[in-house]
Amino acid sequence: MSAEAAASMCDVEFGGVKVKEPNKGGRLRGSWYERFVQPCLVELLGSALFIFIGCLSVIENGTDTGLLQPALAHGLALGLVIATLGSISGGHFNPAVSLAAMLVGGLNLVMLLPYWISQLCGGLIGAALAKAVSPEERFWNASGAAFVTVQEQGQVAGAVVAEIILTTLLALAVCMGAINEKTQGPLAPFCIGFSVTVDILAGGAVSGACMNPARAFGPAVVASHWDFHWIYWLGPLLAGLLVGALIRFLIGDGKTRLILKGR
Repeated sequence: MSAEAAASMCDVEFGGVKVKEPNKGGRLRGSWYERFVQPCLVELLGSALFIFIGCLSVIENGTDTGLLQPALAHGLALGLVIATLGSISGGHFNPAVSLAAMLVGGLNLVMLLPYWISQLCGGLIGAALAKAVSPEERFWNASGAAFVTVQEQGQVAGAVVAEIILTTLLALAVCMGAINEKTQGPLAPFCIGFSVTVDILAGGAVSGACMNPARAFGPAVVASHWDFHWIYWLGPLLAGLLVGALIRFLIGDGKTRLILKGR
């Protein structure tokens, strides 16, 4: 490459990956939008769709289906949203998953807070839309799809532990199925969705099986129900930290055994 051609190229680093791009105003503006704004918009949209479906499945849940309807609706919705939008943002739609992805090198640190804000705003939109389309009586009978499983202090310890374990399974499915290049595969979106279904069926009666602070936050705001709300932040975020530490300690730092795809 000539000196002039080399001078006209610049390195853009994001998520641990360097990409060559022309040093032109229009291309740089396009790159800035695609790498910073577009992923956040996708996280907003995906979170809104996922949480709308999830909340609606709880509000409209029949008395004879138990946990099956919410489990299938949450799992299938997440798998579909990841399959359709995941190539743009990584398909997190969950602050705990974004935390784990950042710790293992799948998300740049500077994008963590914007992702969280986008996911929480998406949760608000999804919960508000679920309220808008639901009959008022059914909405309030279901507490607006807010988490009401924990009713007394004696349930708190079990609920926190359950949220940590359930979210660990989900975050591992994401990190090993979609971020690690050695183990990722085309079925990863639906494996991730399936992990949500399994978690809800297993732990829904213990903690509600939230596994997602954005899923808890949106309905809590719309229904104004904040009892034991902190559980659904503490448990999932601790799980995100745990998964990041486990992958770094047990598998590697990304230079040898673990090859991470930059987002």
